[in-house]
Amino acid sequence: MLDKIIEYDQELFLFLNTLGTESWDGFWLVVTDKFASIPLYLVLLYLCIRKFGWKPTILILATVALMIAFTDQLANTFKYGFERLRPCHNPLLIDKMRIVKCGGKFGYFSAHAASTFAVATLFSLLFRKYYRFLPLILLVWALIVSYSRIYLGVHFPLDVITGIVFGLLGGWLFFRILLLVSRKLFKENTNPLR
Repeated sequence: MLDKIIEYDQELFLFLNTLGTESWDGFWLVVTDKFASIPLYLVLLYLCIRKFGWKPTILILATVALMIAFTDQLANTFKYGFERLRPCHNPLLIDKMRIVKCGGKFGYFSAHAASTFAVATLFSLLFRKYYRFLPLILLVWALIVSYSRIYLGVHFPLDVITGIVFGLLGGWLFFRILLLVSRKLFKENTNPLR
């Protein structure tokens, strides 16, 4: 059963990965770069300050930092626990795929997918009452970043899907923690995050 799932995962990877062309490689390299998301993070920071003020924003930033550290460390634990080779290190696939970028040896699961979906989830939950289209924008952003990992040849679809699931769960969990801590720090009638 597991062998069949891995076989399908590899086939889907090869299909998606080989759809790429050199003319699009630069775009996907920019999309996957962590610094490319800085403008989005600055917009989210601005929205936090504008909607909640400085003190709650500091709490939000601390929560996001802990959340990203959590998803990254969880991904590393899985990578070295499962030791599943990245596509670009898999000798059975190297001649069949497009390698645009290659990361470390192991790749299950995608930390990029986990962290982007965690950020998208937390801020979607935080702002859903105030900015109607922001959750959709964040979802599209997280999906594009996640897909970039397959395009570039550094993750299988199952690595990305698992990262998405852990990102969604992590974003929800840290949102709940944020609300809990904000209730302890701010009085009920002055808590901007309630």
